[in-house]
Formats: sequence, structure tokens, C-alpha cells
Amino acid sequence: MLKDSKIYVAGHRGMVGSAIVRKLQNEGFSNIITRTSKELDLRNQQSVEDFFAEEKPEFVFLAAAKVGGIQANNTFRAEFLYDNLMIEANIIQAAHKYGVKKLMFLGSSCIYPKLAPQPLKEEYLLTGPLEQTNEPYAIAKIAGIKLCEAYRDQYGSNFISVMPTNLYGYNDNYDLNNSHVLPALIRKFHEAKEEGAPSVTVWGTGSPRREFLFADDLAEACLYLMENYNGRELVNIGTGEDITIKDLALLVKDIVGFEGELTFDTSKPDGTPRKLMDVSKLHSLGFKHSTTLEKGIKLAYADFKNKTVEV
Repeated sequence: MLKDSKIYVAGHRGMVGSAIVRKLQNEGFSNIITRTSKELDLRNQQSVEDFFAEEKPEFVFLAAAKVGGIQANNTFRAEFLYDNLMIEANIIQAAHKYGVKKLMFLGSSCIYPKLAPQPLKEEYLLTGPLEQTNEPYAIAKIAGIKLCEAYRDQYGSNFISVMPTNLYGYNDNYDLNNSHVLPALIRKFHEAKEEGAPSVTVWGTGSPRREFLFADDLAEACLYLMENYNGRELVNIGTGEDITIKDLALLVKDIVGFEGELTFDTSKPDGTPRKLMDVSKLHSLGFKHSTTLEKGIKLAYADFKNKTVEV
């Protein structure tokens, strides 16, 4: 990509998309195209086609998606499947039709089977049943990967797929019903500290292990792969290190400065027992993350405190 290449970042207001825009701007890319969901409904095929016909972007980062935590995924199953299928199908087809030079599709680690061997290698895709609570979202993301592969196979399109692990960082979603575990913990501990609450309750047993990547590290990896990787196979993006939910909660508790008790509601679901990415392929391509979990949480918490959170 040249510094004046026309680059479309789909989903630029989300945590991932905004991190990609920030990285591109910091690296001197000056021709970045964005549209809000009000300006362009990515679920509408004609609207997406009209946009590509008018703007003709050369490069596309497909970071737009309907996302959420366990509760949101399990409650809005039809929306998660339909919206994500439409978004990715419309953009990938338009990118092919209007001659996009290269597209990057961002998936999710939930594409892998629930009980796949750990750490998760790229080739484990479609080797077993998915985690039931977020199966619709996972199915949609798998479809996106396969769309990229199919357009490459049939048309020679340079469409690549990357699978980020659990993400957190600037511009995260802190809604307690729809957010992921780390931002939810930050908000819970912050509010408990502010209110002088005696304890904070965390969903599940605390035993599942999760891997967390700072969103700005993901953006750096995405730009690196956009410029250096042209393979058909998907690439995992993560840290290769994980932590139990209990230890994560204790770390957030310490960073926020909450001095009360930590309890676990074992009647609530744990989700997948473990989700650790095998990132040996990413490392072999020449990229490694740079932000430690402790440093990243401190940055995320500072960002959270700067925002007005609607209760």
C-alpha cells in the first residue's frame, strides 16, 4: 500500500476498526475512507454496491461486525448470524466486483471447535462442534473465511483472513449485558469502588482460561500482514499466553484499586474451557505483540475513566 492508497476501513467506530484507523494515520496513510452505519447500512447489498462503485477503494479492512459477549450472543442468535453474514457477503462481493487490490477479513477465535486441542492451530477449523452459546456468530465468521478462500479460488482475489483472540483497549464496549469479560470486569470493579461495595461477583467458576490482546497491537499486526502476507490460509493473531478468569479478575481488581471481596456465581455459564491461540505462524511471518496485559489494562482503564459510561 502506498501512503496515498485509497483504504476503506469498515467498522471504523468499533474498537478494532478505530485502532486500525489510528495505526494507518500514525503511519502516514492519508486517504482513508470511512462511513458510519447511519451513512451506510452494510447489511444492504445495493447500498454497499453503490458505495464501492462511487469510492472504488483499493484496499479494504473488513472489521465491521455485530459483536457481544456470551449473553448477547446467546440472546440475539438470529441477529448475530444474519447481520454478520450480510455485512461480510456484501463487502466481499463488492470488493471483487469493483477491483479491490486486497481485502483483509477479521474473524474471531470463536470459530474453532469448543473442545479443540490447545493451543488453537489454524488447521483446527471445522474439525468439531462449536461452543453453543456463540455458534451463530462463529458460523458467520467461518462463512467469511470461506468466502475469502472461494473468491481467491474462483477469481484470483487477494482476500486474506485473520483471526484475532479476545481483544480489549481504547473505545471498548462497557455495557454490562453486551460486553466481553475484560471490559465488563473493569466497569464492575470501578463502580464497586466508587460505590464502596463490599464485593464484586464474577460470572462462572473463574477457571476458564482466556488470552487477551491489546487492540492497538492487533491493528499493528493487521497492517503488517496487509503489507507482508498474501496466503490463502487464515492467520491467528494473539499473544500465545493465557490467564484464568479468576487471575484476570484479581489483576483488574488490583489495577482499579478495589479493596472488597471477589466472589463467583457458579450458576452462570463459563463458556469455552480454554481458548489459547497458536501464534507460531504469525511469529514466523515476523510479527510479535508488544503490550503486556498489565500495561494494556492500565491503558484501557484510563480510557474508560475518560468516557461517560451510560448506566
